[in-house]
Amino acid sequence: MTVTDLFRLDGKVAVVTGASSGLGVDFAKALAEAGADVALGARRVDRLAETANLVEAAGRRALAVATDVADPASCQALVDAAMAEFGRVDILVNNAGVGTAVPSTRETPEQFRQVIDINLNGSYWMAQACGRVMAPGSSIINISSVLGITTAGLPQAAYASSKAGVIGLTRDLAQQWTGRKGIRVNAIAPGFFASEMTDEYPPGYLEQQQARIPAGRKGDARELAATLVFLASDAAGYITGQTIAVDGGLTIT
Repeated sequence: MTVTDLFRLDGKVAVVTGASSGLGVDFAKALAEAGADVALGARRVDRLAETANLVEAAGRRALAVATDVADPASCQALVDAAMAEFGRVDILVNNAGVGTAVPSTRETPEQFRQVIDINLNGSYWMAQACGRVMAPGSSIINISSVLGITTAGLPQAAYASSKAGVIGLTRDLAQQWTGRKGIRVNAIAPGFFASEMTDEYPPGYLEQQQARIPAGRKGDARELAATLVFLASDAAGYITGQTIAVDGGLTIT
């Protein structure tokens, strides 16, 4: 076995939430290219067909399941479907999320709770369901954000709180499960990458933030997906409880 073999995911099964658009599509495609079969979860199940086609084009099997991560029963149903179809779950990518930018004196309880329910609670319900069936050597990757670490000028209390919570959740699940169950749990904190969320930013906002980034540019989705594959693979076998910022240096400025 060579060092590059450690990055392969042949024979593995991954579950990806939020797989109908944006970075979730890139994650599913990258996992399939690395050798994994992929169970795809999203509320917009009709759009999962396109992601499934990308997985199958890479020579792997795909399963699309309508999933609302805010509902624990729906999370369990996704994992049950993956087990019924593939017989195992080795990798979980907690990618489903929503973003808002509402001034804190105007944000309603319902608006705040919706973000927490999806971004934070949904990550926990999915981790619970997968943690019950994962074998030693499995990997959970939670998608946090640089906004869980720093600020970026917009009023995003709900989103920032949820993503900081994901980092705390990652640490605690790692200390519970890595030694006892052999499940590694890590997080990725992406910087600015093209997504449905960034499409909603005010005009000129991304250009303003780009001046803070030492790398001087937005990220390429392939760079983020490569980090994900690394954390999912045996190449990261001694890494757990960590949050990896993939941000061009934004969080060091």
